[in-house]
Amino acid sequence: MEYLVMLPGPTNVPERVTRAMYTYMINHRSDDFVKLYEPCVEKTKKVFETNGEAVCLSASGTGAVEASVVNLIKKGDKVIIPVNGEFSGRLSQMLSWAGAEVIKLESPPGENASFDKVKEAFDNNKDVKAFYCVWNETSTGTMLNYLDKVKDLTARNDSYYVVDGVSIVGGEEFHMDKWGVDIAMTGAQKAFAAPPGISPICVNERTKKYMNANPPNTMYFNLPRYFKYYEEAKHTPFTPALPLLYAYNEAMDIILEEGMDARVKRHRTCSQALYSGLNAIGLTPFAKEDARSTVVIALNYLDGLEDKTFRNTLANKFRVLVAGGFGNLKGKVFRVGCMGEVNRYHVMRTISSISSALAMMGYETDTQAGLKAAEEKLKSL
Repeated sequence: MEYLVMLPGPTNVPERVTRAMYTYMINHRSDDFVKLYEPCVEKTKKVFETNGEAVCLSASGTGAVEASVVNLIKKGDKVIIPVNGEFSGRLSQMLSWAGAEVIKLESPPGENASFDKVKEAFDNNKDVKAFYCVWNETSTGTMLNYLDKVKDLTARNDSYYVVDGVSIVGGEEFHMDKWGVDIAMTGAQKAFAAPPGISPICVNERTKKYMNANPPNTMYFNLPRYFKYYEEAKHTPFTPALPLLYAYNEAMDIILEEGMDARVKRHRTCSQALYSGLNAIGLTPFAKEDARSTVVIALNYLDGLEDKTFRNTLANKFRVLVAGGFGNLKGKVFRVGCMGEVNRYHVMRTISSISSALAMMGYETDTQAGLKAAEEKLKSL
């Protein structure tokens, strides 16, 4: 029996996306490749809602994030970034390695730096080069909810606005151009519900001009090279992961067929159902209410519940996969993904399986209460 993959990525992949990979190999310097890659680029731009450039990197999400740093940030540049978990911490480290003067807006795990705190940082740093943020901090189940306001700050001195949306684009409302975002990226294995290995990065026109005029000292993640190859022949500068691009292209079709408004509503509804249902069986969310993610639900472990034993029981007895905690949160929380294909079946089976696993391990739970609470939220689907 196959697993129900309720991780914060990779996620369940629709059968038609998997089938799209079963095809003949082609020449990546041919018209056949153009017929594959050009639609990937154009569909990506539609999902991100941008008129800028899109590059579908053959890399993990971290590769796309690193590309944003090495192509934009130079030694001595001043960068503001909220930091509240593992992935925002990693991005802060990348910026430091690039030579940036990093202004970290730190908050405890489970909370977000407020918009007022971001505004204060801009007020005190008139010469800031860029604002970077991890929109969805998967390590703690938190999500920034003021992305649409940041352009009011970056517009003051034309500083750059970069959104790491690796675990959330395609599952939440995002309007790249309307919100004044200069660079944004995601990972195909998250809310796009495709296999890992393709990570799109979108860059608007003014940022592209800057990158072309100030190319980075790197080869593989050199975005001006990607821009040049695409403009000249609709190719990529290096051999792409061809089977994964076929899968990615199909996943884009599914997203556009559903429509982003309906997709966002489905993700939010399932998220509310998971929070309500899991709370009804006795589990509490880790993140503060005003900071909670709609695509990753982080839950506190019950007293005495051992992480590995619980997750192994869930995987082996019920074929449901959830993730453990990172760093200081290891053994203290577990995380449930709510992205991609997620629907009523995924929600109900996950709640039932978690409740049953807890019962097997000696904890009192009320499975029916959990399912009833979830169903109440799922009525709109």
